[in-house]
Amino acid sequence: MNTLEPMGIKGRFRLVCLDKDGKLKFDTGFQPNIITNAGKAQIALLAGDASAVPFTYLAVGTSNTATAASQTALGAEITDSGLARAAATVSRVTTTVTNDTLQLYYSFTVTGTKSVEEIGMFNASSSGTMLGRALTGTKSLVNGDILQITYKVAFA
Repeated sequence: MNTLEPMGIKGRFRLVCLDKDGKLKFDTGFQPNIITNAGKAQIALLAGDASAVPFTYLAVGTSNTATAASQTALGAEITDSGLARAAATVSRVTTTVTNDTLQLYYSFTVTGTKSVEEIGMFNASSSGTMLGRALTGTKSLVNGDILQITYKVAFA
C-alpha cells in the first residue's frame, strides 16, 4: 500500500544588524512568516512552467499592519536609505532532506535613519509577486549600520 506524504511550505527569516564598528546591535534568530496566496500560486507555476519567474529579491518596510495570506505587497516598502529592494544571493540548503529549502541572503548598508517593521520576499525588482511577509518588530537603523537578512522557505 502506498502512503501519501503531505507537503507544506514554511518560511522563516533572520535579521542581524551590526553597527558601523561591527558590533552586534540585534539578532532576531529565525522567525516564522506567512506564505501568501499569490506566492503559493507562483510556486505551482514554477513547478510546471520553465518561463515562470523565481523568487530572488528581498525588501523591508515600515508598516506594522498584521500579516494576511491575501496580501500582495509590503504595507510601506522602503525605497531609500540603502534599504531598497535588492537581488539576493540565492542558494538551496538542507532542512530535512538534501536541498529542500530555498535560501536568500542580502546585506544592506544603511545610509539614513529608518525603523524596519516588515520583511518580504519577491520575484521582481519592483512590484512582482510576494511569496512571504513577516513583521519584524521595530528595528531602528542608523547611517552606517549593516542589516543582514537570511530568508528561508522550506518545502517539508
